[in-house]
Amino acid sequence: MPNLTQNRSFATAILVLVLLAAGATSAISQSIEESVWGTLPDGRAVRSFILTNTQGTRVVLAEYGALLVSVETPDRQGKVGHVTLSYRSLEEALAGGVFGSVIGRFANRIAGGGFTIGGERHELESVNGEGVHIHGGKTGFHRQLWSGRVTEEGVIFSLVSADGHEGYPGKVEVSVTYTLTNDSTLRLTYAGTTDQTTPLNLTNHVYFNLAGTGDVRGHELRMDCPQVLAIDARKVPTGAFLPVDGTPFDFRTAKPVGRDLDSVEGGGYDHCFVIPRKGQSAALVTFAQLSEPVSGRTLAIATTKPGVQIFTANSFKGNPFPRWGGICFETQYYPDSPNRPEFPSCLLHPGERYEHVTEFRFGVAE
Repeated sequence: MPNLTQNRSFATAILVLVLLAAGATSAISQSIEESVWGTLPDGRAVRSFILTNTQGTRVVLAEYGALLVSVETPDRQGKVGHVTLSYRSLEEALAGGVFGSVIGRFANRIAGGGFTIGGERHELESVNGEGVHIHGGKTGFHRQLWSGRVTEEGVIFSLVSADGHEGYPGKVEVSVTYTLTNDSTLRLTYAGTTDQTTPLNLTNHVYFNLAGTGDVRGHELRMDCPQVLAIDARKVPTGAFLPVDGTPFDFRTAKPVGRDLDSVEGGGYDHCFVIPRKGQSAALVTFAQLSEPVSGRTLAIATTKPGVQIFTANSFKGNPFPRWGGICFETQYYPDSPNRPEFPSCLLHPGERYEHVTEFRFGVAE
């Protein structure tokens, strides 16, 4: 659990927001409390925000990495518990990886040491010595201090990425708004603009465990994804789209997450699944349903993006979470899109606006 008590003297109950937008399916009814989570080594304060709705769902956010620190929801007995793998302090977040962080400028992998736009080559740092750049680099958006503020919709985090940061062209201004509705939908609304053409591909790297403990092998997962991207040994797409029929990647009928783990190279999933869309439609598509039979907790996921990277924490070693201790649904453009013109374009041009919505809808099975 995040350690907020040490900063309680700084805490301020901000307001209670109740809003029913025209055409909206659910009311925004959330209390928001602000406090200081900790201090960066350079002395800058990092604020946290706690969103709570009338159903008892509780979401903790922080400015460092626009972090989704934790989510707590009720089980079928009404007992509220953690459903995400969480940093307990800012110090853990600084020393850790990407639990709940917003990833950018480009989520996932870019191969070939970089990319070319309009004949101009842009070199990126390889993080594994194989010419593969991942998650925006060592100082990507997950390693930046965003600026948070309370709005009618919830909490919005903003960041300015300078031209040339981590090798990417253009000055980019991005934001992500976290909204908690009264029916326990957590909506992430991403936006961005640029002054030069650049790849932009944002996601959140939150790990879910609806039991709150142990691993996720017993969770039931159904995904309406008929294809998965073929990858090479570096986990970079080859360009081929593989049907999931008769493979361990077929979740079109619900099955335990762990049923076919032994049949997947590497002992778990770290693959991009294709979310079916009609043409170039940017409509919100519900593509996945996750459930945990003991607690009764459920999670439905919807997005406007064409792909989702499923990662089952295959490399975890028990410190502090076990192997397969969580599962990620990283909604995004396809990996290596800047080098794959046949993939949906991830390029943002001046005068355009990057838009991306993902919803996590929490519930309890009857």
